[in-house]
Amino acid sequence: MTTPPPDAAARRAARPVICYPTETLPAPDLGLYARARAEAEKTGEVLVPPRAARCFHVPAGGFFRISCVDGPQVGDLNLWNAADLSERFYSGKTRALHGTHLTTGHRMWSCFPHLRPMATITADSLSWYGIDADGAGVHDVIGTRCDPYTNALLGGAPYHQCCHSNLTRALAAETGLPPAEVERHVHDVLNVFMCTGFTRDTHQYFMKASPVRPGDHLEFFAEIDLLGALSACPGGDCGAEHSSDTAACFPLRIEVFAPAPGVLNGWKPPTPNSYDRSHGA
Repeated sequence: MTTPPPDAAARRAARPVICYPTETLPAPDLGLYARARAEAEKTGEVLVPPRAARCFHVPAGGFFRISCVDGPQVGDLNLWNAADLSERFYSGKTRALHGTHLTTGHRMWSCFPHLRPMATITADSLSWYGIDADGAGVHDVIGTRCDPYTNALLGGAPYHQCCHSNLTRALAAETGLPPAEVERHVHDVLNVFMCTGFTRDTHQYFMKASPVRPGDHLEFFAEIDLLGALSACPGGDCGAEHSSDTAACFPLRIEVFAPAPGVLNGWKPPTPNSYDRSHGA
C-alpha cells in the first residue's frame, strides 16, 4: 500500500453526491395500476421447475406475479421487448436510478437506445425486510446470474443447470433458435427473492439465505409487450452456494393477469427515449 498523502483525511471526507437525482423522473401512476389490478382476471400460468427456466408473455397493460410455491427459492429474471429482443432489461441503469435492491414503485428500465420503463413493481410481500444488519436486501440488481463461464474460471466442472444456461435454453425453446445464437440476448438479471449485499471489509458481493416463504410474491405491471424468462436458481434459497446439485430447490410460479376492459383508458405504453442519437456528430 502506498503512503497516504498529508491531506488523505480531507480527501476521504468529500461528501457523496447522488449521481442521478430522480425528482424529475416520470413517476408511475400506482393508483391507476392498483385499480386495474383489483379487477384483473388471471389469463395464464407457468410453473418453473427447480434448476430450470421457462419463458412467458405479458401484453402491455397486463400484470404478472412471481410466487414462492413449496419452499424458499430465488429466481433470475430476464425481460425483453416481445417484438424486439435487442431491447432488454438494463440492470445497471436500473440500479443507478433506484438503488441496489428493488421494491414497490421501482421500475425495470430497458437498454440504450430505448431507455424506457419495461415493467413497474406494484406489489412486494417482502418489502418489510429492508436492509439488514449485514447490509443485505432482497430483489437485487447487483448480481449478474450464476453462469458456466465463471464456474469454469474458478476451477469448477462444467455445470449446465446454472441460471445463465437455464435462461439460454428457455429462450432457445421459445424462439426456435439455437442456444449459441440466443445466448447473446441473455442479460444481467433481477434477482427475485435473493438476499444480497456487499461485505463491509472487502466489499465483495455476498448472498445469504433468502427470507422468502411459500405465498410470498413480487408483482409487476407490464409497461410494454413483454417476453420474460425466469430461472429457478440451482442455489435454492442461496444460503450456501451457487450452481449446486445438493441445495434444496423448489419451483416458482408465474401468473399473468389482464385488467378489465376500459380500466386503463388513457394510459399508453411509454415511448422510447427522446435522445436523437446524434452523439454530437
